[in-house]
Amino acid sequence: MIIDYLGSSAKADIDADLCVIGAGAAGIAIARHFIGTSVNVCLVEGGGATGEEQSQALYEGTSIGPLPLDAGTSRMRVFGGSCNLWGGGCIPLGKHDLAERQWVPHSGWPIAYDELKPYYDRAREYCQIEAHDFTDGSFLTEVAHTPIPFDADKLINPVFARSPILFGNAYRSELEKAPNIAVLLHANLLELHASASGATVRYARIGAIDGRKGVVRARHYVLACGGIENARMLLLSNSVLPRGLGNEYDLVGRYFMDHPCGSMGAIITDTPERLTRPYDRNLGKGLAPAFPEIGLSPAFQHAHRILNGRVHPFAVEGSVPQGIRSLRDFRAALRPTVQDENALLEARLCAALKNAPSNDDDTRARSDNKALLALRVGLGSVDIAKAMLQKLGNKPTVRSNRVELIGYFEQAPNPDSRIALAEERDMLGLPKVYVDWRLTALDRYTYRTAAALFGAELAGACGGIYLPAAWLSEDDSATAQVHTTAHHLGTTRMSDDPQQGVVDQQCRVHGMDNLHIAGSSVFPTGGWAFPTFTIVALSLRLADHLRRQLRTVALSEAI
Repeated sequence: MIIDYLGSSAKADIDADLCVIGAGAAGIAIARHFIGTSVNVCLVEGGGATGEEQSQALYEGTSIGPLPLDAGTSRMRVFGGSCNLWGGGCIPLGKHDLAERQWVPHSGWPIAYDELKPYYDRAREYCQIEAHDFTDGSFLTEVAHTPIPFDADKLINPVFARSPILFGNAYRSELEKAPNIAVLLHANLLELHASASGATVRYARIGAIDGRKGVVRARHYVLACGGIENARMLLLSNSVLPRGLGNEYDLVGRYFMDHPCGSMGAIITDTPERLTRPYDRNLGKGLAPAFPEIGLSPAFQHAHRILNGRVHPFAVEGSVPQGIRSLRDFRAALRPTVQDENALLEARLCAALKNAPSNDDDTRARSDNKALLALRVGLGSVDIAKAMLQKLGNKPTVRSNRVELIGYFEQAPNPDSRIALAEERDMLGLPKVYVDWRLTALDRYTYRTAAALFGAELAGACGGIYLPAAWLSEDDSATAQVHTTAHHLGTTRMSDDPQQGVVDQQCRVHGMDNLHIAGSSVFPTGGWAFPTFTIVALSLRLADHLRRQLRTVALSEAI
C-alpha cells in the first residue's frame, strides 16, 4: 500500500520487519524483492509521488570546494528518486574497475566481479533490458552502426544499454498492491536512534514538513538515500554517538567522488559524421537500444598509470540556414507545454545538469506566432529540401567541420573530498549538507594523458586536426574545467577493514548489527560506468542477504 504521511489518517508510528529509507533505484529494488513474502517492509520516502519544490528544498546545501557542486539540483527528492531524471544508461563495471591498482590510492573492492555477475544478470530484468547479454565492462549487443575500429591496446568500444523505464512509474503499482509493503510518502528521516552502545538501531524518527512526527520500528534498516544523503543521515544520527553512526574513524562523508566531465577540445574535419554517426544515441533500435562509447582500454590505463575514462564526440553545427531555423522554431511552437509543478521541477533540474555543447543559434528569441512561423517554413523550402537530401545520404542536415570531445572520467578516491554538516538548517530543523569536492594530481594527469590519446586517435580516424582545450595545458594549481554528472559516489565506502571503510562487503555498517547501506555511496571506486546498473545489482545482493537474516531470526523465534 502507499500512504501519504501528510494525510491525517496516516498512523504516526509504524512497525515492520524491514525499514528501507529512500525510494529510488536501490530502495524500490530491495522492497520489491520482498513482495509476496512474510516480511513486512516499510519503504520511507521524503518526497511525494511527483516532484514538489517544497520537498526538493530539503536537498539544498553549500558548495565550499574548488569544484562547484549544487546539492540542491544534482538529485531529486521524489518517489523513484533521481532516476526520474536519468537517461537510462546501464553498463556493468569491469574487472579492472574493481581490482586494486597500485597507482590508484585506496582502490580495490572487497568483492570481485564474479560475486557481482549473477546480480548483474538479475538487474537486467529489473531495468527491463533482458535482451542484452553482458560481459565485464560491456554489453554484447550488436549496435546500429559499426563503431570506429581502434587499436585495442589504446581505445575500446564498450556498449551500454538504455533502460526504457523510470523505476517509480514502472513499479509503483506492484508496491501499492502488495499487502506486506507499506510505502510512506512525505516521510522524512530525522534520525536513526541507536541503543546506548551504538550497536543497534532501535527506531527511525520520521517527520513531515507540516510538523507531524513519528517512528518506524523494525528489525533491520537500510539507508538508500543516495551518495550525499546516506552520509548526511549517518552524521545526523548523533544523539547517542556524537560523531554519528558508523563514524568511529571519521570516514563517513569522506572519499566523495563523481564522474567529472568537460571539454577535451575539438577535432577540425571535413567529415565529422565519421566520428559522430557511430555514437549517435538518436539512432538506436527497439525499446531498449544499445550504443557504443569510446573508452580507455585497461591496457592503456595500466601502461600509463591513469584512471578510467571515456569520450563522446558531439558535432557542433555551423551556420544554420534560415529554412532549417524556421522549421525548428515551428516544431518547437507545436510542442505542448506542460506547466504542472513536477514537469517544471524536472525541467529546472535537467537544465542545471545539462553539460553537452549547444549551438549558440538556439539561444536567440523565437516567435510564438504559428502562422508566421509556418510562412517562414514555406519560404525556406529550398533549405529544407537540401537538408533532406543530406539526411538521405547519412550526412548532417547542417554542415559542420568541428566535433567537440566531451570526456567523462573516473575520479580517484580522496579522503579530503567530502560532504559534512553545515551550520544552516532546513525547514525540518536539520543541518544542511556542505560539499567539498576536490581532485587529485592523478585526476589531472589522467585528463591530460587521456585527452592526448583521444584527440590523436579520433583525428586520425577522420583525417582531421585535434585542437586540445586550453585548460589541459595549465598547471595543477589552476582549476580544472570539469563539472558534475550527478553521480555521487564513495561517501560510505565498502571495505573489510573498519579503518578503511564505513560498510563491510555485505554493506552492513561496521560496528552495527542491523543497519545496512544501499547505493553508490558504498562504491570504493567508480570506473566511468553509469552507476545505476551496479546500484541495482548491489541492492539485489543486499536484499538476498537480508532475506537470509530475517529468515534466521524468524526461525530462532519459532524454536
